[in-house]
Amino acid sequence: MTRRFDAIIIGAGQAGPSLAGRLTAAGQTVAMIERKDFGGTCVNTGCMPTKTLVASAYAAHLARRADEYGVTRSGPVGVDMKRVKQRQQTVVRNARGNVETWLRGMPGITVIQGHARFESADTIRVGDALLTAPKIFLNVGGRANVPDMPGIGDISYLTNVDMMQLDTLPEHLVIVGGSYIGLEFAQMFRRFGSQVTVVEMGPRLIGREDPEISDAIRGILEAEGIAVRLDAECISFAPSDEGVCVHVTCEAGAPRVTGSHVLLAVGRKPNTDDLGLDKAGIETDKRGYIVVDDQLRTTVPGVWAMGDCNGKGAFTHTAYNDFEIIAANLLDDDPRKVSDRITCYGLFVDPPLGRVGMTEAEARATGRPLLIGQRPMTRVGRAVEKGETQGLMKVVVDAETKQILGTAILGLNGDEAIHGMIDLMYAKAPYTVISRAVHIHPTVSELIPTMLQELKPA
Repeated sequence: MTRRFDAIIIGAGQAGPSLAGRLTAAGQTVAMIERKDFGGTCVNTGCMPTKTLVASAYAAHLARRADEYGVTRSGPVGVDMKRVKQRQQTVVRNARGNVETWLRGMPGITVIQGHARFESADTIRVGDALLTAPKIFLNVGGRANVPDMPGIGDISYLTNVDMMQLDTLPEHLVIVGGSYIGLEFAQMFRRFGSQVTVVEMGPRLIGREDPEISDAIRGILEAEGIAVRLDAECISFAPSDEGVCVHVTCEAGAPRVTGSHVLLAVGRKPNTDDLGLDKAGIETDKRGYIVVDDQLRTTVPGVWAMGDCNGKGAFTHTAYNDFEIIAANLLDDDPRKVSDRITCYGLFVDPPLGRVGMTEAEARATGRPLLIGQRPMTRVGRAVEKGETQGLMKVVVDAETKQILGTAILGLNGDEAIHGMIDLMYAKAPYTVISRAVHIHPTVSELIPTMLQELKPA
């Protein structure tokens, strides 16, 4: 017998539970299907566990610097990886449990655990059960990409999910991929005590950033003893007595790196290959992402896709915004759309990078006349006082409209200070609104007006 609902939501990640809350509050019956862990990537293998590990790594790093602050300690700083993992798992377990409790307590919802597959455009199979609804929402997330590199089948390797399970310290962690996920793991495990080497195919780390931001991040990591191998154009793997041998082709350095463990951090892929999308006629692109329009509708009427699986954003905050867009259109008569969104994100190394809008390279490509502002963190009083002066601020402004096109704040509290610039960009206000503002002293944000007062033509 087929069970009928007003809506079916597949996936209890960032967007799904919030949408379930809005739909049930509107009196609709909802089936929430979750294959494994409630909370999705962010709660289970992404933001929450990694930032919990980052916090432990920062504590160890700061303890080692105690002498710089006039604080004495009796011996070397140690890291108990079993306790680090236990703390991380407690944070995850609590968050996951809160999501599940919230969902199961919603009136009008039926929570089903199992693997969902389409039988048709409006019918879903979970095991032996058939469910149907006029509205179906996909929130199935993504997973680590494991490309078919030479020798990959001959070695044991780790992904971001596997890293969450470690309770012993790798002697030498080789990270393949010099972008956001890889760099966060690189710094945290170096601070835990591992030798760390980052292998990147491109000419610099996090290649989408402007060169001075990329170079500053590389300098921060290398200052902590992390080895960086760039231009690794021909990566391959082989077993070795020490663990794994990673063959690289670089402009400088030995042609191979041998480590005890290898982490693959070379991108993500959507969880769309086992949903039976073809039975529903739902179109995907060549990378497997579900094709959606500006209001997140798929190519099949009555089916929407939210979060990592639609290729419109790879962040928790964009997934949540997907929920907001769908709810606004369906329930609030508010025609919100994806193209209203301004790209923003963080890189949670220490110090962190807060990023919004265009890079300088992207802005130059538009042909607009530009104004550029920069300020090193060595000229930010709060950073000097805390002894954390690495990094810089950078802003790109349209010289004609005076609107901010993009900002990067790499430094102390950069992931928080960036939000004033994000808000100004959403307000479509000129940069002078902030350049004439009076901010609190002593903070990082107080130097943003000063930077804007010192803009120069690009």
